[in-house]
Amino acid sequence: MFVSVILSTYESPDWLAKVVWGYAAQTHRDFELVIADDGSSPRTAECIGYLRHATKLSLRHVWHSKHGFRKCRILNRAILVVAGDYLIFSDGDCIPRRDFIAQHVRMAKPGRMLSGGRVKLPRNLSEQISVDDILSGRATNASWLIAQGYRKSGKLFRLAAQGRMAAVLDAMTTTRATFNGHNASVWKEDVLRVNGFDERLGYGGLDRELGERLVNAGIRPRQIRYRALCVHLDHSQDYIDSAGLAYNWQIRMDNNRNKSRWTPYGIDQHTDCDDASTKGIVLDAAPVETSELIGAV
Repeated sequence: MFVSVILSTYESPDWLAKVVWGYAAQTHRDFELVIADDGSSPRTAECIGYLRHATKLSLRHVWHSKHGFRKCRILNRAILVVAGDYLIFSDGDCIPRRDFIAQHVRMAKPGRMLSGGRVKLPRNLSEQISVDDILSGRATNASWLIAQGYRKSGKLFRLAAQGRMAAVLDAMTTTRATFNGHNASVWKEDVLRVNGFDERLGYGGLDRELGERLVNAGIRPRQIRYRALCVHLDHSQDYIDSAGLAYNWQIRMDNNRNKSRWTPYGIDQHTDCDDASTKGIVLDAAPVETSELIGAV
């Protein structure tokens, strides 16, 4: 199965480079990476240009200029350019375990969306992880993370569980399967059926809101938080706004009360637009000097 992986990013090229190297190590190779960039500076484009050359991955960059937090808008634009019928959503600060795509593909079924898991890393360990740690699989290995100073916790057991044990834990977990931006997958046709992300939403629950409309449309969520894993690199969250969180929550409550499937503020706003200034821009930056970029080996 050919898969399109959509990664959101903003002004974090060092973290994005580590994440892309994680996709270079995937066991499932039939995929493309589409970077949904919410207005980063040229350094991110330069980093992507280098990574396209160094990893030999199919890597595209969809960008718009910065006008506040517009993650939903750039994600919708990215959806319009993907080549795959099946979409995996993650973030540019989440390094995937080497079987990440394979697990999503194995569990994909018509009428289903998948909810994967993550393990959050502290800042010092996030900075310490090298390309070699990623390609070797150490960066997503529980024992190695503990040896590097990660405090033992139940969350690390997600990385340690494998095979049948992981499936059993997914079946037993009381955590509800939700559409999480760091690790979720769904068929493109189902996303289009509900008109994609609601572009009124800022930070906080924007991905879950999409998932709730998908459920209202009859798409069944499945929990794979122990089978499909990524490690989340630490970063600041200075974009969090309490008023915005309340606004998002109210929209979600209204949608749930009304069993809403469709948003009039979604992807169809871009489908008939020919103006490059308002559509996502696909950048194909040439490789740059590797000494300036994280990920150079």
